[in-house]
Amino acid sequence: MAIATINPATGETLKTFESLTDTQVKNAIDKAHEAFQDYRKTSFAQRSEWMHKAADILEAEQADFAKIMTLEMGKPYQSAVGEVKKCAMVCRYYADKAAEFLADVSVETDASHSFVKYQPLGIILAVMPWNFPFWQVFRFVAPALMAGNVGLLKHASNVPQCALAIEKIIQRAGFPQGVFQSLLIGSDKVANIIADDRVKAATLTGSEAAGASLAAAAGKHIKKTVLELGGSDPFIVLPSADLETAAVTGTKARMLNNGQSCIAAKRFIVAEAVADKFEKLLLENFQALKIGDPMEENTDIGPLATPDILTELDQQVQNSLDNGAKILLGGKPLSNMKGNYYPPTILTNISPDSATAKEEFFGPVAMLFRVQDIDQAITLANDTPFGLGASAWTTDTTEQQRLISEIEAGAVFINGLVKSDPRLPFGGTKLSGYGRELSIQGIHEFVNVKTVWVK
Repeated sequence: MAIATINPATGETLKTFESLTDTQVKNAIDKAHEAFQDYRKTSFAQRSEWMHKAADILEAEQADFAKIMTLEMGKPYQSAVGEVKKCAMVCRYYADKAAEFLADVSVETDASHSFVKYQPLGIILAVMPWNFPFWQVFRFVAPALMAGNVGLLKHASNVPQCALAIEKIIQRAGFPQGVFQSLLIGSDKVANIIADDRVKAATLTGSEAAGASLAAAAGKHIKKTVLELGGSDPFIVLPSADLETAAVTGTKARMLNNGQSCIAAKRFIVAEAVADKFEKLLLENFQALKIGDPMEENTDIGPLATPDILTELDQQVQNSLDNGAKILLGGKPLSNMKGNYYPPTILTNISPDSATAKEEFFGPVAMLFRVQDIDQAITLANDTPFGLGASAWTTDTTEQQRLISEIEAGAVFINGLVKSDPRLPFGGTKLSGYGRELSIQGIHEFVNVKTVWVK
């Protein structure tokens, strides 16, 4: 696969990069292993100082980093600025909380003194996607480095300048050489990296196929993985909901990042009693979105990241139509625009039993389903191989408790947008993956939880 910056708004190849050779990859692992020997002994105070400096760099140069993201994968510029700010937030969160999260925990036993100690593992490989090219990396970097681990990044091949910029931020912040390195390589080299005894674990955000491949390679060598994979998140609207707010939030939830988000609201499941009104409100909000150059500050929807994503999304829409679905809005690529543009689209009359009803649409396409009541809503919400997030709208406290308890997902947001937050664990169930990122659970994923017993 070519490693290159290709502007998705124009299709122009702006810069190409040579993939590292096997020897260069080995040298990077050598460097990381050597760095870990000293880095693991650094204090939380020292790591915190470096991590705060990384946050300062991110905030001071947010405009420059946002432009790189927009140029490489088409994210609307204002969204990219927000992503950089969020990266600074997660850096500060772990800089301030890591010592507390990883402090020894005393446990009363028959010993004179017994306790749990958390220690770093070593080199962690991060295989990261293009859709949030800074945030996905920093939500790994901040806890991993604060725990005393060192990191190797295999970023998506269409965001190489993002990968290199992140490496430079870590270096400029003062972290020692070799503590974090970006490897410009294709996915074909990942298995060999995992096989190296000095690489202790891996994390991946991406497709189910990519996650299965990484997990198989790691399993062969008895190494831990954390996987954050796809999602087909339900957005449930019940009769007591504030429909206007739900429609505005639902539009944002579906169109975030040009619709290319694992936790985007993809299946709108609406009670029949309010379906006509909600459908009208959602349509009005979708129609008001501005499609255009992602560098322009008033653009809501930019291009999809690659031509292949555009083709796949269009094929999914056509398959839905072949199976009886109807188009309320959109439904075809924008051939009058250069680049990978697909308009906001709403599909209705979808059979819940059709294959496309259970798939992930990675673009600005909403599927609208009607149900009779909360029982049907929960059944349909769970009728998917994914289980990442869910948003549900109701003011009825009994319904809220049922939704929280019965929806099969890693996160349930009541009357709000599904989002990641450094203070809360993030991850999924079923084919959406396993393990958790963020919060205390995230930093505990890649440490040795050591029992100590002293008599």
